[in-house]
Amino acid sequence: MTNFSVRVYQIVSQIPAGQVLSYKQVAALAGRPNAYRAVGNILNKNNNPQIPCHRVIRSDGKTGGYNGLAGEKVKILKKEGYLK
Repeated sequence: MTNFSVRVYQIVSQIPAGQVLSYKQVAALAGRPNAYRAVGNILNKNNNPQIPCHRVIRSDGKTGGYNGLAGEKVKILKKEGYLK
């Protein structure tokens, strides 16, 4: 695992329930502001339930993917109070 991947997972694991960050914000916080696509690729491979990758959304406000289960991402974000 790369240092960038580790930083991405650390940042995402600290997003509280009911809040989100964009892929671009995560990339910037991890020190590589233009690597937002890489953030998406890293999170797509996440299998650790302690890393809430569902709390990372697109910059345009759309939820984006969730390991092929975008509908599940919406359900979880509604349950956490981010979406209505």
